[in-house]
Amino acid sequence: MMVMTHVLVGIVLGVVATLFAPEAAPLAVVAGGLGGLVPDLDLYVGHRRTLHFPVYGPLAAVGAVGLAALAPSVETVALAVFLASAGVHAAMDALGGGLELKPWQATSDRAVYSHFHGRWLRPRRLVPYDGAPADLVLAGALAVPTLLLAGAPVDGAVAGLLVVATGYTLLRRRLATVWARLVHLVPPDLVEYLPNRFAVVHRAGGAPPSDD
Repeated sequence: MMVMTHVLVGIVLGVVATLFAPEAAPLAVVAGGLGGLVPDLDLYVGHRRTLHFPVYGPLAAVGAVGLAALAPSVETVALAVFLASAGVHAAMDALGGGLELKPWQATSDRAVYSHFHGRWLRPRRLVPYDGAPADLVLAGALAVPTLLLAGAPVDGAVAGLLVVATGYTLLRRRLATVWARLVHLVPPDLVEYLPNRFAVVHRAGGAPPSDD
């Protein structure tokens, strides 16, 4: 799923947390958004493996929520929201598409790496791929409770995320073709630093001629 959806999940978790711990606002909302974003910072260093923990992440979140319940404070609530958002991000990726450059082709059997199981989890494709229309619908649905419960400046941030998500969804397939063509401009000695889905295209030679 696209990072905008994950960030919106985190914001929702932060907003819900502040209903029970108003003193934690706005830090909890910021922590939730960051928790939804941080796992995808591994894009160029083992994407969906280095910072994604679909089992350990939720377990850590449960522990942090317990700590926040026993010793509520701005810091413990924010930590719980951050870990919950990051854990949900990794778990949600198992429900989406694979890691190939054009995930709508459904050729990859890798969704997210589970350090607990010591293997890649297969994509469930309930949301077919990041930037799919279903992904945008999910992002919109997540925005509703936030817009109802939160005020400015959270509403502005949510609206901005939806605008970016809409643009990404409209351009998603074309972007894949553009990326496939641009990757051939990368010098061979730098290919090892590319995400694997790009490196595969580079090594194969030739760029896909269409968005299909």
